[in-house]
Amino acid sequence: MSVFNRNIIQLEDGWNRIRKEAIDVLIDLLNNNFGGDRRGFTPTEYIQIYTECYEMCTQSTPYNWSRDLYTRHGETMQNYLVSTVLPALREKSDIHLLRELRLRWRNHTIMNKWLRRFFTYLDRYYVKHHSLPTLHEAGLTHFRVQIYEQIKADVCAAILALINEHREGSVIDQDLIKNIVELFEAMGMGTLDAYCSDLEVPLLEATAEYYKRQCADWIAVDTTPEYLIKSERALEAERARVMDYLNSESEGKLLNTVEKELLESVEIDLLEKENSGCRFLLSNDRSEDLKRMFSLFSRLDKGLDPMSAIVQRFITSKGEEIHNARENRLKSSTSSSKESNVDPDFISALLKLHEKYLGVVRNEFSGHALFQKALKDAFVDIINKNTGQFTNAELMSTYCDRILKSGGGERLSEAEVEGKLDKIVQLFSYLTEKDLFAEIYRNQLSKRLLTGRSLSEDAEKFMIAKLKLQCGTQFTSKMEGMLGDLAVGSDYRTEFDARMRSNEEFKSKLEFSVQVLTTGFWPSNKVVDAIPSTDMLICMGEFKKWHDSKHAKRKLKYMFSLGNATVRATFGKRSYDVQVVTLQAIVLDALNGGVKYTFTELSEKLNIEEAVLKPLMHSLCGNKYKVVKKISANGAPSSSKIQTTDSFMANPKFTAQTRKFRIPMASLDASHSSKRVEEDRTHAIEASIVRTMKARKTLSHQNLVAEVLSQLAFFRPNAKAIKKAVASLIDRQYLERSADDNNVYNYLA
Repeated sequence: MSVFNRNIIQLEDGWNRIRKEAIDVLIDLLNNNFGGDRRGFTPTEYIQIYTECYEMCTQSTPYNWSRDLYTRHGETMQNYLVSTVLPALREKSDIHLLRELRLRWRNHTIMNKWLRRFFTYLDRYYVKHHSLPTLHEAGLTHFRVQIYEQIKADVCAAILALINEHREGSVIDQDLIKNIVELFEAMGMGTLDAYCSDLEVPLLEATAEYYKRQCADWIAVDTTPEYLIKSERALEAERARVMDYLNSESEGKLLNTVEKELLESVEIDLLEKENSGCRFLLSNDRSEDLKRMFSLFSRLDKGLDPMSAIVQRFITSKGEEIHNARENRLKSSTSSSKESNVDPDFISALLKLHEKYLGVVRNEFSGHALFQKALKDAFVDIINKNTGQFTNAELMSTYCDRILKSGGGERLSEAEVEGKLDKIVQLFSYLTEKDLFAEIYRNQLSKRLLTGRSLSEDAEKFMIAKLKLQCGTQFTSKMEGMLGDLAVGSDYRTEFDARMRSNEEFKSKLEFSVQVLTTGFWPSNKVVDAIPSTDMLICMGEFKKWHDSKHAKRKLKYMFSLGNATVRATFGKRSYDVQVVTLQAIVLDALNGGVKYTFTELSEKLNIEEAVLKPLMHSLCGNKYKVVKKISANGAPSSSKIQTTDSFMANPKFTAQTRKFRIPMASLDASHSSKRVEEDRTHAIEASIVRTMKARKTLSHQNLVAEVLSQLAFFRPNAKAIKKAVASLIDRQYLERSADDNNVYNYLA
């Protein structure tokens, strides 16, 4: 090897040595794929070539050849690409083109690296000072212009053909595609512009065409679950394809393309497909298929909207079936039987329906807000549709009453009671007439508490706490007050009993106790001013003395229809303990000793009006336990109905299998007062209007109605009721109509 001259180096002399010792050797190595004895350049050879370039670039002007070397570096690379690389590539096609391109790209990378190392001094000073592309960038640019731009269309077509073969299940050289993709990325010169425009765009177009054909084939023969399984696999395959040999930035775009062709374009067809669509899956509890359907359609923009609409309609239809079953039961019952507000089968069916599809929403649909809304909207329709004479509010309250009442027909553990109450409160949350439920529930609660038939205080408190959590303190304040009254009343009874025992002058064969109630907490019940027995009057007098000494300003009013008593009755040689309400006990005491009274005589003796005495006597002589004998006037045939001409006496032939039994009595009061509910609603509407107008001062009728509807949580008034309330407030000078617009109201302070 020659030793370089340290004197002034002429351009041609220096370049010839560089070409001979470096460039020609490198090209020969590349053309032979680094075959033969020589594998590269030794450190000594590299230093000699680098030094030659260095000295040519550091000579004084006019012998500084930096610009010429930079130009000849580019020309050398360009000539090699045009004369050697491009012809070799043009001879190939399809996969052979890709393999040749991979080889030539690897060789170009090696050539670019060595030339950059030989001419390093150019990069350090000349390129930097003149703001030129670096040798590496220049090398890439030459490859892009001379090679890439000429063959990119053919290369892209070859890649897409391989990818389609891969989609059809063929085994392909994934490393080859990955290497070519890296070439596309490199051609972006630090960006993905070349990859995106030259490969990704055609790939997305080809993908759309491929899956459009697949969609047409699958939708024609597959059921919805089968189609979705194939779609899921296709999406997973495309995701894996990106990970294996495409750029990660393509994943979202590629999957969106597949989703659009396989899912979005046929979503409605899939959801409504007969015998396999969404309704079918819901009907047959196809949990995994529903999860897959939710997962796939959740990938689409608003893809869950039609699915949630179908779910809502399906749940509503199931609720309709339950309503229809109740209606059929009511129609099939005999015309003589009176409709009852007790229908546990109906409420249980609603509870099971809600529990089932609440589970579906939580598990299969991951608790998604759209499906929670679908469930809510469906049950708002179901729960607020009344079938029969009684409202769902009353049926639900009576269902709670059966659970919370001892001997109510439900034998449940404490955990089961709480579980059922928790579920019924979930149904209650959909009820628009919450105030009506509260009125009925409070009446039934009062009867349970006063008759001592409440299952447990803990269960009552649990239910009230659930309602309080749902509707607030105001909703349950009276119910909590009722429980508070009983707690205070227990202390009163203990104190009064101690007084009675210590009073030696007072002698009574009755075990007498009084439960004092606060008027504001308890429902307004019918007052019956019956005349009790002498012993009861004496005890009542003693209690009044004691109570007046404690609370002189409080007035006592006895509610005999709410009290209870245990009467020791002897029929023949057998004695019985009969559990009755206080009114029944007063009648039994009046008939004691075998006396006989006509209906009119009994009414006058006890001061009980006809409307109360008839159901009272029916309970004693027309029930399972006929402790009183009814005698029809003038030998008329016996009837279960009580007539004012009937006579009554103790039944001397009465027998019962049990020594202790209870005689129920029909309630003298309706389950709720519709008039009172309407009055409460009117007050609530007026209060909401005044509150709104006080804050807003001036408001249009339409906006006022919207504000009032948004504030009233316990019921939903109609526009007519609001309009009537507004008119009432105008009459009472809380509001006035605007002088400029009759549809605008002003608040009057």
